[in-house]
Amino acid sequence: MSKALEGVRILDMSHVQAGPTGTQLLAWMGADVIKVEMPGRGDITRGQLQDVNGADSLYFTMLNSNKRSITVNLKSPKGKAVIEALVKRSDIIVENFGPGVLDRQGFTWERFQELNPRVIYASIKGFGPGPYVDCKAYENVAQCMGGAASTTGWEDGPPTVTGAQIGDSGTGVHTIAGILAALYQRERTGKGQRVEVAMTDAVLNLCRVKMRDQQRVVKGPLSEYPNKEFGDAVPRAGNASGGGQPGAALRCAPGGPNDYVYVIIQPPSWEPLMKLCGREELITDPGFATPKARLPKIPECFSIIEKWTMTKTKFEVMAALNEVDVPCGPILSMKDIYEDKSLYERGMLVEVDHPTRGRYVQVGSPINLSDSPVEVKRSPLLGEHTDEILGWLGYDTAEIAAMHKEGAV
Repeated sequence: MSKALEGVRILDMSHVQAGPTGTQLLAWMGADVIKVEMPGRGDITRGQLQDVNGADSLYFTMLNSNKRSITVNLKSPKGKAVIEALVKRSDIIVENFGPGVLDRQGFTWERFQELNPRVIYASIKGFGPGPYVDCKAYENVAQCMGGAASTTGWEDGPPTVTGAQIGDSGTGVHTIAGILAALYQRERTGKGQRVEVAMTDAVLNLCRVKMRDQQRVVKGPLSEYPNKEFGDAVPRAGNASGGGQPGAALRCAPGGPNDYVYVIIQPPSWEPLMKLCGREELITDPGFATPKARLPKIPECFSIIEKWTMTKTKFEVMAALNEVDVPCGPILSMKDIYEDKSLYERGMLVEVDHPTRGRYVQVGSPINLSDSPVEVKRSPLLGEHTDEILGWLGYDTAEIAAMHKEGAV
């Protein structure tokens, strides 16, 4: 069965997380992703947070499966010639270097267009045009400056970043949307174009409901938030969704750090919840019977429900609540997820063999196409495909040997 992006070639000049996240998704969809790395060191994440001596870190393997690796010295004239040859034969270039890094080496958008007018050039930066355009950004910087941190956490606590990598990986996914749109447009125009995505912009896009609430809070308190006081900015609201339906993480047995279940109280949910909790009298009690009556008593409502959830495990609570159509979700630790057999059965977690680190678990593709199944393959060793790719470009054995000797590749 053919792959959705079979025949599409990507020159992956990205590193760390934002770019590699996106190019890995494209590789899973069938694109030939050629990862360009620095000779001798490669992507810096190969050596970061290593848990097996002499082997690529899980940080690297998690973000670079299904790719080919070529090592190229961008400061060498012969190395630059290799890059230019690859540009001519690629459909897409992806990079997330610091501002101006590639430009200073002669690899500008204009140069890429000269080499290949059909090429799509995707750049990921920390910030868009403006006062911060030359500043560097990392995951948590993007979360802080994109609006996420100021709206995450508890009312009386500090701004908090989320464990989900919305700055890096979130930007990579946004970039893929732009790349695929440009690829589709090229089918009509025959021309490539530049795709630019800033990490802080991607985070802001994921915070759009908070921008909604910013325009509401200036008119007065937000009744769906549990906060006691409101200023002129969207507050941190703990585990409240801010979407109009009260929700809270409630303690469960046996009382471990992740023995919680998130429960949402919708209008139809109140009666079945009170029956489960043994508080049937509150179904018709005027002080609790309607959403309007319950709103000022939300903490008390969840306290009532928590007395019941604390007598059961989070999975028992989930089973009971799903029987009566009450929205809920256990708080799953990464250990819970790692040990969930159903995730392996449907390919969301995949065991992969690696020649130097042995078997490891890789997160699989969250996108499923009916006619383009994903086969998750291991990440490449540093420079594993250098000679193969150079041969494909037309270099003979002697030329390849000389390039290695000169440090060009």
